[in-house]
Amino acid sequence: MIHPTAIISPRAELGSDVEIGPYCLIEENVTLGDRCKLHSHVVLQGHSEIGPDNEFFPFSAIGTKSQDLKYEGEPTSLIIGQHNVFRENATIHRGTLPGTPTRLGSHNLCLAYSHIAHDCQVGDHVILSNNGTLAGHVTVQDYAIISGLTAVHQFCQVGAHSITGGISKIIQDIPPFTIVDGNPATVRGINQVGLQRRGFSEEDIRALRKAYKKLFLKKDHNLSEAITLVDEDLKKNPQVAKLIAFIGQSERGITR
Repeated sequence: MIHPTAIISPRAELGSDVEIGPYCLIEENVTLGDRCKLHSHVVLQGHSEIGPDNEFFPFSAIGTKSQDLKYEGEPTSLIIGQHNVFRENATIHRGTLPGTPTRLGSHNLCLAYSHIAHDCQVGDHVILSNNGTLAGHVTVQDYAIISGLTAVHQFCQVGAHSITGGISKIIQDIPPFTIVDGNPATVRGINQVGLQRRGFSEEDIRALRKAYKKLFLKKDHNLSEAITLVDEDLKKNPQVAKLIAFIGQSERGITR
């Protein structure tokens, strides 16, 4: 089902059962998977590989060129998984250099005016609320929620199962399993409700709460010192181990 006003390059590849609405533009080097739906006025550009069952609402612009000033017109790329939804005016840019694509996994929801910049790496089941903005080279792990009007600084990492408060300014990595809020953001607690909704055991949630108290409430210790205060038995909990490992590999520092 392709509307007669849609413009589709003969060098684009379309899967089966796609729906292309009025005034959409699909340029060359775009691969669009089976059963994707473009409502109207959608733009797909660049070397963009888009999996099946994705839905694009009006004026979303996907695969446009990097805004990085280092970009010199190379054939860079974007890779998108399946079952994602891109609401009105959502934007995603390709990578800056060949061989380092921007990536978006599967089952993500990008709400109106959300933005994923060049070279971002976004996992699965992520929500970018209205005007949620990722600068270049940001990594967002699975099940994270970026609330409305939140801005994430370049090269930051957003941990799995975390959530930001609305209008937050993120300038350092967000630990997994936590709630952060503010300008600049600080950690406010464990994302208990989110973890319960996703089936985490009460044992894991209790362990994360205990670790949180040691890591984030003792402001007279830096994080390296705080990690030594966490009980060794507590560190054996798989979720606590993930939290500590995330802190240990951070390069920008941890939101605290």
